[in-house]
Formats: sequence, C-alpha cells, structure tokens
Amino acid sequence: MEKNLIFTLEADSYWVLKHRGDDELPVKRIAALLQEKLEINIHDITLTKCRGTIQTGDKEAAAKAIFEIVASLFPEEEGKGIFQLTVNESETTEEADDDEEETDAPDAEGKQPVFERIEALVGVPEFQELADECRRVAPVLRRNDTVDTFTSRSYLLSVNDGYGLSTILVLFADLIEELELYHFAANGRIVEVRIPAPSPKSGDDPFAQALTLLDRGAGRGRLICIDISEWMDKTSEKEFRDFLRELEFHTGENILFFRVPFVENNVLEGLYRDLNDQLYIRKLSIVPFGNAELETVADRMIRKKGFTMQADAWEVFRERLAEEKNDGRFYGINTVRKVVCEMLYRKQLKNAIDGEEDTLVKGEEILSLIANPDTMERTGMEMLDALVGMDEVKKQLLAIIAQIEAALEDKELETPCIHMRFVGNPGTGKTTVARILGKVLKERGILRNGSFFEYGGRDFCGRYVGETAPKTAAMCRDAYGSVLFIDEAYSLYRDENISTNDFGREAIDTLIAEMENHRTDLLVIMAGYTDDMERLMKGNIGLKSRMPYQIEFPNYTREQLYEIYISMIGKTFTYDQDFADAVKAFFDKLPTSMIEKKEFSNGRYVRNLFERTWGKAVLRCQMAGEKCRTLKVEDFTLAASDKDFQEMMDKKKQIGFTG
Repeated sequence: MEKNLIFTLEADSYWVLKHRGDDELPVKRIAALLQEKLEINIHDITLTKCRGTIQTGDKEAAAKAIFEIVASLFPEEEGKGIFQLTVNESETTEEADDDEEETDAPDAEGKQPVFERIEALVGVPEFQELADECRRVAPVLRRNDTVDTFTSRSYLLSVNDGYGLSTILVLFADLIEELELYHFAANGRIVEVRIPAPSPKSGDDPFAQALTLLDRGAGRGRLICIDISEWMDKTSEKEFRDFLRELEFHTGENILFFRVPFVENNVLEGLYRDLNDQLYIRKLSIVPFGNAELETVADRMIRKKGFTMQADAWEVFRERLAEEKNDGRFYGINTVRKVVCEMLYRKQLKNAIDGEEDTLVKGEEILSLIANPDTMERTGMEMLDALVGMDEVKKQLLAIIAQIEAALEDKELETPCIHMRFVGNPGTGKTTVARILGKVLKERGILRNGSFFEYGGRDFCGRYVGETAPKTAAMCRDAYGSVLFIDEAYSLYRDENISTNDFGREAIDTLIAEMENHRTDLLVIMAGYTDDMERLMKGNIGLKSRMPYQIEFPNYTREQLYEIYISMIGKTFTYDQDFADAVKAFFDKLPTSMIEKKEFSNGRYVRNLFERTWGKAVLRCQMAGEKCRTLKVEDFTLAASDKDFQEMMDKKKQIGFTG
C-alpha cells in the first residue's frame, strides 16, 4: 500500500495581516504553487493555514520540497520562523480524505469542535489568538482553582458593523463553556445593548438599560456586549466612570464586552487605559476585511451550498461588491452574504428555465446583477470612443497615458504620480470617463485590477474620534490597483479658522499619505465644480502637488444633448423619423441661459427626460395590452410637457429679464 503524508503549513498571523492589501492571500498563493509544482492534494485553506496530502513516504524530502516552494514566493522571509510545518503519515490517499472528513465532522453534540470553528474563521487573527490563549490556560486555571482570575476579566472589542461581532460573541461563549471556564444561564446567554449618546434635555439615564441587565440574580450567567461608541470621547467623564464603578460590582457574575467601531490604535489604547483604570480589561481589534478575505468568505458560502464559480463570475462578483461599497455604507460579511444569495438565486432560476442541474456559476448568468454590464463586454477604448462630446477629453487622457507609460518603461525617469482632477458641472461625464479610464489603464498594464470605487467626499469621514483615518485607509486599500473616484471632493475642506469637530482634514491627510505610498498602484480622481476644486487645492498644497493632471469637462451643446438622448433610446427601443425630429426640435429650443448655467445637470437632465419618456410609453403599452418596443412622438411630447421640465425651461427663460 502506498504511503502518503499529511502536512499542515501555518503562517504567522501578524505577518499575514501585513499582506492584507495583496490581490490574493499568501496562504492561497502558496497552496496554488504547491499543487502546481508537487503531487499535492490541498484539503483545506484558512487565512493562516493550509492542509493537504503529499504522495511521498519521505518526511524530510517532503518538508524540504514544501519549504523550497514557500521560499521561492517569499525569499525575504526565509529563516525568520514565519512558517511552521508539520508532516504526519497516512495510510492512503483515500484514508487521508477520510481523516479530513472526520476532522470536520460534527462532535457528539452535533457541532464541529468550537476551537476548530474559530480557527476556520477568516480575518480575525487577534480573536483566534485569544481563543488559543484560553485553550492553553484553561487546564491550569481549573487545576489551581483560580478560574475567577479569568471570569473577572472584561474585553474591549474594536470591530465595524458586519464583520462578525455576533459570531465572535457566540463562539467565545461556546469556547469558554466548553473549556469549563464559565457556565451560562439556560436562557438569554448573549445580550447586546447600546449606550445612547448623552442627552441632557431628555433627563433619561443613558446607562439605565445596561445596568438593568446586571441586576443581581436575574442578570447572572450572561455574556453582555455593551456598545459604547457614542461615549468614546467621554470615557474620562464622571458620568461614565460612575457607570464603570457600578459594573465593577458585577464582574465575575457576567462576561462583559465593550464594543466600539474599528479605530486608530492610539484611540483604542486611550479607551483601554480609561476602562482598565477600574476594570480588568483585554483589548482586541478586528481589522476590516480586504477584498481577498471577502472573496474567501464568499467562496466558502458558495461551496457550502454545493456550487462553484467560473473565473468570469468572480469578475462580476468583484464589480458587484464594488458597487455595494460605493455609497459609503458597507456591512462586510452581511453584504457578501446578500450578494452570494443574489448570484445563487439567478443561477438556480437559469437552471429551472433550462431544465438543468448545473452547479457551475458562469459570468453571463449573473451579469445583470451589476449596474454597468457593458463594462464587462467591451474594451475601454471602445467605450471611450462611443462617448458623445468627449473628443478633447479623450485627447488629454491619451496624452497623459502615453506620458505615464513612457515613465514606467524608462527606469531613469521619475516614477509618475497618476492622480487626477476632473472639473466641470454636474452630468458632464466625469464619473463615466473615470470608470472607463480604469478599464483602459488595466488593459494598458498600468493598473492591476482597473475596478472602480466611487464615493462622495464626506463618505471618508467617520462618526467618532479615531474612526476617520482607518476608514479612509480601508477605502483606499480596496482600490489598490484600481480607480478611487471622489465626487464633490471639496466637501472635505473646511476653513481652518472655523472651529468644528469636522474630520475632513484627517481624511485628506490620510488620502495624501495613501496617494504618495501607492502613487503608481492607485488612481485617485477628485471631481467637482471648477471653482470649488480650486479652493480645495489652494487649501491643501500637499494634495495639489500629488494631483498633477487636471481634465476639464465642458457643458454639452444642444447637438450633443440630442445625440446622448438618441443613443440612450437606441439601446432598448426603436423609433421613427418623426420621433427623432420632435426630440431634435426640443433640444434646439433649450435656452442658452439654461444650458450654460453652472447648475444645469447636462447628461442627468437628458437621462431624466429619457426615463420619463419610456415611462409614458410603458403606460401606453400596458393600457393597450402590448409589449413596449417602440417609442412614439406622443410619448416624448407627454414627457417633455411634465411639470418638472416645463418649470425648468420657464425659469431659465426668465433669467436676466424683468417684468
């Protein structure tokens, strides 16, 4: 019988954390190369560990071969003890697979052992270290009858919404109960409560609900998580310290967690000091997941349902996730779960229609989930060429791209900063061009990914002290190798003479650092009105020096507005010459005072008119009991006659005249 070896390769968690910005997790890269170079079957991959079978009976030879592969990927880490390798014998490949199934099998209570579930988590190294600490110390505490030194400890947890708070609380409770360090009450094991912001006008005690949970008797035997986010800058005040003093009487009766969002380490350290003055505290942070970790989470969810993803489907997933982040509100694993459900439902609907049982999700089957599916089907230059009224913009961009390419090819030239400013009125195509530019730069080999992340200026500002810098850094990290588009960027700037609790300056400082540190691997484009953008640059010299390129987007002419409208219609509907003539006449009559106005929305005005037109057409067709395929003059006339458009035109006509 052929002998095989089971190996486990584990990387230092802090070292893995340093590679969060990589396209792919280090362990994934190692596993892929092991499969390619050696006769290896990978059974399992986590954030820090991979496990598999190698077909050789020589332990030393196997270990040497594996370490050679690792050294070829990370030569700078050789000899530093970053990687730990264990190799054990197994009878056959089939038996090795059985062992793996046994490892993952439920225990006597129907669950996978708690510590193994914690080890399998993605992106929570500090929590995994805490779990390992508890596992190691538990026998000693029980033997010495000093378990109370553990149960009297509370925890300060820094974690954003959607990054596993509830999961962490549940697993921690399961773990300490399994280790016989704590016994929970039968009901209401875990309770979460939020301390509201102080409100002197209401007269209510903000701590009343939390203190009620701690009443002796009724409040024993629980894990209570107290969200103190609203009090992060008030933990040294008497009211909060009185609250901590009250909590001190209940330590040991309950396990206490204090939760805040992910913040800078110096802010977390200050919170720790204030809490630790009166309570015995251990702190830990959950760093917001990078794209690679979120993709790993999604892959696990998909495989658990019995499906796999084709490469082009992952491209759609990444685009969909970028769209979810673009409004400045992203809920980590919760959002990933939603997107996975969307994709798998579309796949199964396709199977139901086709009468198939296919479990491979293909890009074309879920393409409609993203807002701009044409970005997946055409080249960047094809998309740029198709834009109306962009000849001058295109000429400037191509000149800039040529300059960047020349500098990257000639090592004697200074490495260029590729960041840009897009200035102009609303609706002039700034966002559209920025999205296409990312695709063009990827095709030219300047950007690695070419994805598009769009935010408003104020999206970078946190709600609490210490939240802005890590939030901004995380948004930049997502966009490494891609385009980070900041609309209304000037909203970050506030007159320094005005004393406010504004976090715009902190966001700008963090952006400047990221732009400098990733000057060739991140394209930051700031967009807004010309005058406002100029004030932003004058108020931030460091910002202006790192954005050498400015592209101006003029208002569209009447003819260009007409062309844009017709191009929108042509993508979905048919129309006759009478319809085209009516549209042309409408745009020809737009007042000059209207289309030259700073606030005129240009392309957005056209899109609104287009959507109103086909809305009228759909209603007409529904009443007639027919499908809507053709637009008629009456549809456009009704749309253009709507109050919104007529009031705008009448208002603009009156500008500059007196009655």
